[in-house]
Amino acid sequence: MKTLNIKKIQALVLTLMISAAMGINAQVGGWKADLIEDSGKALDAMIEKQPKLQSFKDKSFGYAVFPKVTKGALGIGGAGGKGIVYKDHVPTGESTLSQVTIGFQAGGQQYKEVIFFENEEAYKKFTNKKVKFDGQASAVAITEGGSVDVAFKNGLAVFTQTNGGLMFEASIGGQHFSFKAK
Repeated sequence: MKTLNIKKIQALVLTLMISAAMGINAQVGGWKADLIEDSGKALDAMIEKQPKLQSFKDKSFGYAVFPKVTKGALGIGGAGGKGIVYKDHVPTGESTLSQVTIGFQAGGQQYKEVIFFENEEAYKKFTNKKVKFDGQASAVAITEGGSVDVAFKNGLAVFTQTNGGLMFEASIGGQHFSFKAK
């Protein structure tokens, strides 16, 4: 009986996440000036909390900023968000982040994510939709007073900062990105 209820809840959560992702996509389907503004503010907030990120921004060939990624899970999880991709600090297009996870997890949260591209090759892989993060990829979570001693891995450096929510998680999954040029 309990297994049936858990499966019903998981199906409901999955349906809600898919509906939310479709709503997010419909809401920001076009090229939006407010998404550029939100991305700039999100990166500034991350740099304010962790000033060492400024050197990544300054030295990187480009970067992608996702100002609001929404994540929810109950056994099966999903996340989604829209962001702006930059080259030489100039917007070149927008990107959609999608994530699916499975494992022991429950809750929901929102976070910011930035991906710095070390060189042109890493930028081209991302914009040619050849970047997918599997369960082995990890992002550095920005915390108050924490240190950031990270190097690029495969031409990428990834940082996240929680906006809010509560998530308990021991799961595996991956992120996938799409890119649409400006």
